[in-house]
Amino acid sequence: MELTAFLNAFTGFFVIIDPIGTALIFHALVPQADTRHRIKMAIKATIISATLLIIFGNFGETFLNSLGININALRISGGLLLFFTAFNLITSEVKLAQSDEKKDISVYPLSIPLLAGPGALTLSILLFSNAETSQQEVSVLAAVISIYALTLVLMLLSKYVKKVIGRTGDEILRRFLGVILAALAIQFIYDGFNNMFLM
Repeated sequence: MELTAFLNAFTGFFVIIDPIGTALIFHALVPQADTRHRIKMAIKATIISATLLIIFGNFGETFLNSLGININALRISGGLLLFFTAFNLITSEVKLAQSDEKKDISVYPLSIPLLAGPGALTLSILLFSNAETSQQEVSVLAAVISIYALTLVLMLLSKYVKKVIGRTGDEILRRFLGVILAALAIQFIYDGFNNMFLM
């Protein structure tokens, strides 16, 4: 496993998925009194999301090629999409209201769009397609598993995360991560245009 490839992938996924922010949203969406339901929703959403990212990461480029879509076009469009996500992270307001209704939120909104939204799926395809060796592929896979393991733990401990971070801490973190994601998005767009002209 290559540490650089792992850290690059882990950072990218951390910025997009935002495990801390997701834990706070999870805390608001799932009734606090039903511990069993909270655990079930967290585990189910994590498994679904990780599976989606791994499948899209490994077979997404092949699927795109079958449609006649060049990977550099995905880099550019994915970069634009990630930049839009970053812009929303920096400028939008998130309003959370505690829910007491017991319902299955594992697919929507937890998995899609929070844990495995368009940004995360696009990044997964880009990172797996950019992996030049089997070690780099293993590093990206390890990053996916690690980020979802971290997200799962934070969702299960969301009550304590809310106490520690608070609303102000979450706002600061979201803005900071948005700036990093915007830079990552511009890099993808640059690489896409650069590789197109070199082909």
